[in-house]
Amino acid sequence: MRAPDPKIPGLKTVLSLASPAGAGAKLCILIFHRVLPDADPLRLGDPDANTFRWQMRLLSRHFNVLPLHEAALRLRERCLPARAACVTFDDGYADNYTTALPILREFGISATFFISTAYLDGGRMFNDTLIEVVRGLPEGICNLSSIGLGAVDLVSIADRQALAGTLLGYFKYRPPEERIPAAERLAETFDIDLPTDLMMSSRQLKALHASGMEIGGHTHSHPILALQSPAEARAEICLGKEKLEALLGTAIRVFAYPNGRPVKDYGQEHVAMISECGFDVAVSTRPAVADRHCDIHQLPRFTPWDRTPARFALRLLRTLVQPRSAGG
Repeated sequence: MRAPDPKIPGLKTVLSLASPAGAGAKLCILIFHRVLPDADPLRLGDPDANTFRWQMRLLSRHFNVLPLHEAALRLRERCLPARAACVTFDDGYADNYTTALPILREFGISATFFISTAYLDGGRMFNDTLIEVVRGLPEGICNLSSIGLGAVDLVSIADRQALAGTLLGYFKYRPPEERIPAAERLAETFDIDLPTDLMMSSRQLKALHASGMEIGGHTHSHPILALQSPAEARAEICLGKEKLEALLGTAIRVFAYPNGRPVKDYGQEHVAMISECGFDVAVSTRPAVADRHCDIHQLPRFTPWDRTPARFALRLLRTLVQPRSAGG
């Protein structure tokens, strides 16, 4: 299916009024995780290549898209261009390289990729294990009493979507050393083969960086920092940075908090750690646009869920004009 051509008359003018240059500038920072070759009903939050292509076409036409580090420093110095935006990816999925990169290059967009280093070269995050478990479960009644869910009836794709949401919520706030083995045991219980190629290889990451893309830290194993001891949190932040710098031979200056919600997922003590570990810029998942009042070590970001150009553009505009909320 051919991607739509998102020509929206007057959009650039309206966006320029909502996001002017200079001292009054605002910065839209978009979050992606995966760009799928084809749509996946169990990953509704991730665009397929067709959707991502028109999203990047719209951004390239109507926004000035900058690398995150440059954009954040220009925001602080009050010299951002009008309609400034950044594109960011979390975690380090292989399709960031195989599917997203060619589209980014097609439109001349430089994006930022935040990598959790524990999953390079064949690793798998717990949420992906759970999604693949849900995909592979047999149709009908499944006994999930071992994790306290009892009997679950899987008839439709909606049943599987609901179960995936339940499992992700159940596992998310468990410590990494518990949730990954528990998810793996669940797969073993139902004899489900799990993929080993979901995350980037070191070779792919090097090629991504060599293509001009910005690489950032995302801890080593993606824990919820608020659930770690101070020593554990600092070690996770620094280890991820050190491994990326050793692999790429360059300084890593930008960071994304895992899960990323202020207070619930990270606190002010972690903001201080980020600065002390040598990061110039960090981003959260507080859904808003950044302006000159924001803390450069917890800039807000938001996810473009929309599946039509008009709705996508409207979300960007609404986020730009919404009143500034408290927080980073």
